[in-house]
Amino acid sequence: MKILITGAGGFIGGHLVAEALERGMEVWAAVRKTTSREFLADERINFLTLDYSSEEALETIISTHIREHGTWDYIVHNLGVTKAVNYLDFERVNYGYMKTLVDVLRGLGALPRVFLLMSSLSVMGVGDEVDYKPFDDNSIPLPNTRYGVSKLKAETYLQSIEGMPYTIFRCTGVYGPHERDYYLMLKSIKRGVDFGVGFKKQMLTFIYVKDLAVAVMEALQRGPLRRAYYISEPRAYTQAEFRELACKLLGKRVVLPLKCPLWLVKCVCAVSERLGRLTGKASTLNGDKYNLLKQRNWLCDITPASRDFGFAPQYDLEHGLQESIAWYREAGWL
Repeated sequence: MKILITGAGGFIGGHLVAEALERGMEVWAAVRKTTSREFLADERINFLTLDYSSEEALETIISTHIREHGTWDYIVHNLGVTKAVNYLDFERVNYGYMKTLVDVLRGLGALPRVFLLMSSLSVMGVGDEVDYKPFDDNSIPLPNTRYGVSKLKAETYLQSIEGMPYTIFRCTGVYGPHERDYYLMLKSIKRGVDFGVGFKKQMLTFIYVKDLAVAVMEALQRGPLRRAYYISEPRAYTQAEFRELACKLLGKRVVLPLKCPLWLVKCVCAVSERLGRLTGKASTLNGDKYNLLKQRNWLCDITPASRDFGFAPQYDLEHGLQESIAWYREAGWL
């Protein structure tokens, strides 16, 4: 089976490539000229440089590839941006680039058996923060971030195409080796401080990247088409539970938990976003990030994924953090 993985040079993309190789697939990693190949060193990987900014250029590249190598059985569209100086970049990349790719494939008659879009739980917006009911198939997407809007627009475009063989993954927080955001949380805890946001109970969900990669491949090979799935570990955690696990695994006995009020976090994010625009560098803290940080309920129902393609995460948070911390230490990050 031939598979194309876009965004292959990123954190999740590298693990998708590794899992596809493990399953004996002919893997094509879509990259840009500037993409780091640090975690794409396996000699079995085939590389394809794609230009999404021009439909004509993309059509030329893909049509040439098809003439020489044939079409792909599966495509995992993992390309996207999670932060940007100009919020129009979310629209341009997360929606526009995917649309261009799909339009080219349709025009060439080269749609794969399955086109899997890596979306996000952020498309759902704010969940139930009273009874803490999980998002399920009856929940209506109401994104409250520009990032979430761009991902929902990409989902909606796939859904609007009659007969489009799509599968959508709405992933919760993904962590594991090579990842940097949760790494910063671990680094802070190792230094003795754990920053929390808001005082109301918050339920966090996670998915270890290796479990996610397995789920993607199983959905491609076994799952039904034209539906969206929530992808998460079956349970949720509080900030305190995350901190306790991290302390245990890092060998840290004393950590100061600091709770920041939402109004202060909002101010910091606003200032950080403004500085990012002035410097031209995307800031991790911004208006979108504030809306995500203040959200209290990230629970979601994974029953459909378990039923349809056997989704069964093998890593709980403790096991996943243990492997992640071991990798960070070996790589010299911690």
